[in-house]
Amino acid sequence: MKELKINFTDFWPNFDKTDNYFYNLLSSHYDLVIDENPDLLFYSSFGHDYLNYKCTRIFYTGENKRPDFSACDFAFSFDFISNKKHFRLPLYSIYIDHHNMLPQLEYKKTREEATQIWKGKTKFCCMVVSNPNCAKRIEFFKHLSKYKLVDSGGSVLNNVGGRVADKAAFIKEYKFVISFENSDQDGYTTEKIMEPILKDCIPIYWGNKLVDRDFNSQRFLDYNQFKSEEDLIEKILEINQNEDSAIDMIQQPPFSPAKMTHNEEHQQVLEIISKIVEENKKPMAVRWLRYLHGFNLFCSKIQKRVFTHLSL
Repeated sequence: MKELKINFTDFWPNFDKTDNYFYNLLSSHYDLVIDENPDLLFYSSFGHDYLNYKCTRIFYTGENKRPDFSACDFAFSFDFISNKKHFRLPLYSIYIDHHNMLPQLEYKKTREEATQIWKGKTKFCCMVVSNPNCAKRIEFFKHLSKYKLVDSGGSVLNNVGGRVADKAAFIKEYKFVISFENSDQDGYTTEKIMEPILKDCIPIYWGNKLVDRDFNSQRFLDYNQFKSEEDLIEKILEINQNEDSAIDMIQQPPFSPAKMTHNEEHQQVLEIISKIVEENKKPMAVRWLRYLHGFNLFCSKIQKRVFTHLSL
């Protein structure tokens, strides 16, 4: 295999340079070497160290942020952008690989299995949240709690005696999980809707208004599809009392039929990066420096002319 020198910077804490979505994908095609003078740099939105690299730069973010196409040669993000230098890769896709979720997500439960799972859920609804800045989520938690006890296992509105150590184990006992994003933006879909699906719960989702392009709308409750919170809560309480409806929902496949498969996504991402490597174009960083150099020369000439004019 062809050797490819790569590096990663400005990612989240504890990011593993040799065990992540991009490294694992490229390792099937290249002999990868982590190098401080790479041919290809992957960088994210948690710093500005990428500015120190003059190689080809690929930006990735799972945050609700926009790529700066003047700083990168290509960008992967959650957004629906019509740009030849961009490919949509939401955060939940990274989670699927990192936690090896695909086999479980693709498994089709029998009616008997789904019935047994639902009957084993002894608690109504919960949320596990550490970010206090989403007012919509907090307001909904309080509104739903007026009708029936909702447990909070995170640091926000905690009412279970402290933060839970294992979120997945905690939510497994619940029928419904409040799965609100930290902010609403078209295309911005994180792992929040997928975690309860993995534990056979029904997500109550708010955030991306286009979420049904990613996930099967029959598998969760979408806040934005109801005229009011009262209507949504009425539906939650109705499903809670109707075992057959609930079992129908957790039997549904998780992803939208229109969405490309995870393996198809892998193939497209690999093809994009391979094309960037093989074309070996002059990196954006070098082109930007050349532009700045030209701009500085232009400014110097203008200053010189102004100075000469003023001196006459």
